[in-house]
Amino acid sequence: MKTAIPLLLGVLLLGQLAVAPADAAANENTSQQVAYGAGSVFGTLVYSPVKASFCILSGVAGAFTAIGSPSTAGKVVGAGCGGTWEITPGVLKGREQVKFVGETTR
Repeated sequence: MKTAIPLLLGVLLLGQLAVAPADAAANENTSQQVAYGAGSVFGTLVYSPVKASFCILSGVAGAFTAIGSPSTAGKVVGAGCGGTWEITPGVLKGREQVKFVGETTR
């Protein structure tokens, strides 16, 4: 288990670097790309449990809401569980937005 966590973090970091757009890679050196990749991995590790907790709470609220209005319950759960689940390098650079709450239109 002690080796699995660093290995997983390394794979996540390499995955973030692999999806960087070509024009962004031309303007940044390798150390900046690595820093943004590491920041996105760390940010995702911190953000995802908070987002998962919010999703679970919206599911519980949706279950109680379903008693009175099933369509509204779907909107509650959709809002809580929708949106951004990971922090990407684009978010750290300000090119993308984090949407903590998902779309509520149905």
